[in-house]
Amino acid sequence: MPLLPRSLRAVRVSDESHRVTTFELFFDLVFVFAFTQVTGFMAHAHSFPGILQGMIVLGMLWWSWVCYSWLANQTHVDEGIMRLGLSTVMVAMFIASLAIPESFVDLEGGLSGPLVLALSYVVVRVLHLVLYAFAAMDDKPLQRQVLTTSVAMVSGSVLIVLGALIGGASQTWFWLAGLTVDVTLTYLTSASGNWRVHSAAHWTERYGLVIILALGESIVAIGVGASQEPVSIPILLGATFGIALSICLWWLYFDVTAIAAEHRFAALRGSDRASAAVDAYTYLHLPLVAGIVLSALGVEDVLAHVDETEGFGILGAFALLGGTALYLLGGAAFWRRVGGGWKKWRLGGAGALLLLLPVAAHLSPLGALALAAGVTGVLVAAESSLYAETRNRVRARL
Repeated sequence: MPLLPRSLRAVRVSDESHRVTTFELFFDLVFVFAFTQVTGFMAHAHSFPGILQGMIVLGMLWWSWVCYSWLANQTHVDEGIMRLGLSTVMVAMFIASLAIPESFVDLEGGLSGPLVLALSYVVVRVLHLVLYAFAAMDDKPLQRQVLTTSVAMVSGSVLIVLGALIGGASQTWFWLAGLTVDVTLTYLTSASGNWRVHSAAHWTERYGLVIILALGESIVAIGVGASQEPVSIPILLGATFGIALSICLWWLYFDVTAIAAEHRFAALRGSDRASAAVDAYTYLHLPLVAGIVLSALGVEDVLAHVDETEGFGILGAFALLGGTALYLLGGAAFWRRVGGGWKKWRLGGAGALLLLLPVAAHLSPLGALALAAGVTGVLVAAESSLYAETRNRVRARL
């Protein structure tokens, strides 16, 4: 007698018509909260070691999310045992998110924050492999690929759990090593592996939505920073510049790049499509998300000190301008992989922001934010003007 009713045991392999479901959007809401927790953690730490630790946690969150983006393209995750499994993952990820503020400095009383986060992460990764193996039961090469990937997951997870148990300064390096081992081994075993991307539309939409979620977190950061102070002209100006920066980041990805990339990606088949999915989306979208989260930290820092006229400081300038530069570099590398050429204006914009970083550190917080928004706005205007014909042609295919 089967342990599960047929309605739960059945899985349905996706095809080219598969699109993102409302359950997947619901699943992603847990990661919105997690991104917010990462920004809050870095803001509270307010140090370069704290930023490094926040980026490690963000990397763990990203690696958890991308695993399920692959699973959701393989099968319909809103049905049967997949829905039950992802619901369990949501609980584990929410528990992990609650532990993020204590991920490196455990508070007195209660459970160990680092260990709760580490074990929740392991649960999320193990459930992914179990569900993926189940979804691939009729595809033996894919099952072997999932089994091969488990080596990377186990190796990285062991280091992360050990780091949580050891604690102290060593924890940061254990977690960084664990994440690096997992990410590197996964790439080496996936470069010419047997992964499947059944629906190009689902795939590109899924990654576009995670960029939207990260940008949504940046909007929340603006609100959090502004809500700490009485409403004033500087607060309104800071909110305006912050929203303008978010709009520019949205524009640079969604106005043309995401659309053109989807067209190129949809034209690929088989291993070529899977390879592009690994490089351009699974790996090269992380700098985009990390850049948004870092710049959100910078905006929140600006609004928390918006009335000050003293220099913003190197930490805030690094988060604000460095995060925006990382986003531009990630976007340029993404298009290089999927489109075949570098976006030179974005490389130039990233270079300009990095060169202006010492200048922003000596400006007032509001001046630094205006500088970041201004440089990014000029980049948007330049690309829209210089490539207007290409832009119209790409958007006409919508």
